[in-house]
Amino acid sequence: MTHDAALVAKVSGTIEDGVHRLPVRVWYEDTDFSGVVYHASYLRFLERGRSDFIRLLGVEQAALHTEAGFAFAVRTMSLEFLKPARVEDILIVETRSATVAGASITLDQRVLRGPEVLLTASVKVACIARGRAQRIPETLRAALKPQSEA
Repeated sequence: MTHDAALVAKVSGTIEDGVHRLPVRVWYEDTDFSGVVYHASYLRFLERGRSDFIRLLGVEQAALHTEAGFAFAVRTMSLEFLKPARVEDILIVETRSATVAGASITLDQRVLRGPEVLLTASVKVACIARGRAQRIPETLRAALKPQSEA
């Protein structure tokens, strides 16, 4: 499937100095009965950030799976909820590579509202193929190399 590059750039966020930034608007459906973002909604925001980070690095996950049989699976996730977000807030999901190992990647993520950090996360993602851990391909490894190691 081909997409208009300008449209992809508008909806996929940007990468600058190794940090991907994705704007996310909080919708009513993202909130709980008290009007704040429900904790599970942050998981979706973080997933969007990771997916668009990978996409902007030139990797389409669907093609990676179809052509090479690879997929990413979250192995561990640590979240710290610091402040609440509310309906209609505009948030920024930041994603950066922390470490790239043989078959896994650790990504550091934050959710911000303006300068306020609302949530921090560390996410370890395993690369799998045919149900087993698989070494990350060199081209992807090079693209995911943390900025501090570049």
